[in-house]
Amino acid sequence: MNLRRLLRPAVSLSAGLTATLAFAPFNMPLFALLSPALFYLSIAGISAKRAIWIGWCYGLGFFGAGVSWVYVSIHTYGYAPVPLAVLLTSLFVMALATLFALQGWCFTRFYRIPRYAWLGFVGVWIIFEWLRSWLFTGFPWLYLGYAWIDTPLSSLAAILGVWGLSLLSLLFAVGITEAIRSQRPGPGIIALTLPLLTLLLPNEWTTPEAKPPLRVALVQPNISQHDKWDGDNLPHILNQQIELSMPHKDVDLIVWPETAIPSLYFQAAPYVQPFFDYLDSNDTTLMSGFPFMTGNPHDESLMMFHNSLGIFSGSSGVYHKQRLVPFGEYVPFENQLRGLITFFDLPMSEFSLPHETQLTLPVKDWAIAPLICYEIAYPELTRISALNSQLLLTVSNDAWFGDSLAAYQHLQIARMRAIENGRWLLRGTNDGITAVIRSDGSIEAQIPRKVAKVLTAEVPAMQGKTPYQHLGVWPTLLFALLLMTLGWRPWQRISDKYHRTTG
Repeated sequence: MNLRRLLRPAVSLSAGLTATLAFAPFNMPLFALLSPALFYLSIAGISAKRAIWIGWCYGLGFFGAGVSWVYVSIHTYGYAPVPLAVLLTSLFVMALATLFALQGWCFTRFYRIPRYAWLGFVGVWIIFEWLRSWLFTGFPWLYLGYAWIDTPLSSLAAILGVWGLSLLSLLFAVGITEAIRSQRPGPGIIALTLPLLTLLLPNEWTTPEAKPPLRVALVQPNISQHDKWDGDNLPHILNQQIELSMPHKDVDLIVWPETAIPSLYFQAAPYVQPFFDYLDSNDTTLMSGFPFMTGNPHDESLMMFHNSLGIFSGSSGVYHKQRLVPFGEYVPFENQLRGLITFFDLPMSEFSLPHETQLTLPVKDWAIAPLICYEIAYPELTRISALNSQLLLTVSNDAWFGDSLAAYQHLQIARMRAIENGRWLLRGTNDGITAVIRSDGSIEAQIPRKVAKVLTAEVPAMQGKTPYQHLGVWPTLLFALLLMTLGWRPWQRISDKYHRTTG
């Protein structure tokens, strides 16, 4: 009996673990079907109380494998000893896993009658994926839809967004599973019909403008994270990036990655200003990440710091990051935690959110939508920034996560944003993966990780808007709510009564 009670948690944990194989760098979308299907089987027909435990086990596997790279930043670069790094990573994963625990509870509490309950499972999953994009500032990572980035289904992201792809994936996986489990054809018919119908929709929504392409150079300096914030290394770091950039002084745009200037500008100016002046005289725009200091509007005696992307030649403009990483860029409960351990005193951990920011940056007669690092994972934030742009740009520093899965997952996410918005996307990073991404999500060119190199390309300005840009997540959310309504217990009672009467 005890062994039987352990079977569901074990299956659920294993199902969560295998979900990671659906995403980069493994890229096996079959697991985006198998993983939720096994989770569905694990909680179908059990009590709501037990579903909390089963759902939590699934979440432990899902996030424990999928975001294990958090350990690297805590231990390797946060200098936390191994036991403490394991503890903090475990607490992070366990906290995220509670979302799947709540998801399991919601499904089993309100969807107990089997005829249409599987539709409720799909709807509840989508609502919780959406919740993860904003709840407690959000952790919009590992959405099932990302698994389809290298398949014909990826073009549907321009219409439905990544959440729509997640919904289609779940309809297929859970519908087929329910058809086999209940030996009823209905779920299988729905599972096959809806995804196939969507393939009949158009897949080209934006077109290149009739003007010359933008010539760009993305600088990947490959600066060690251990050296980056050591003030003694500032001249060497800046000179290295200048040397990498100099052969490309005649392009339209040079991009340095996130915090490529690892100091306040007045400290870096003696080393970089002559080069920036030279580029300015050459009408070449250079953008770089840097920490921006400004006065606190509520207290003039205090200063605020922003993680920013600025234009230093050829034009002007500054973008301030709108989504900050907890503990990485700001410390929750700062008064209690600051100074407790080295991890809570990391460089860049004193940034603030801006009161307002510039959503596009000008280069020549182009409007570029900038996003910094983690922000590219937010579909709606990117959509709003991209509405009045012709090109997307994201800068990042994934060196925080070493040789883990993070850089590959991050690139996969960026590719999805390009499809959703029908725009080419430039991705400039410190140590990889620097890439130029086409509007269909395919990679035009990229630089291998862990090398100091410059990626050059010519990219077109795109015009027009995708359906996702027009409507955002709302069609998918409304459809998820419809599925939840169809599977809801009172509705099922009415439906079953109707079938008995007419049968």
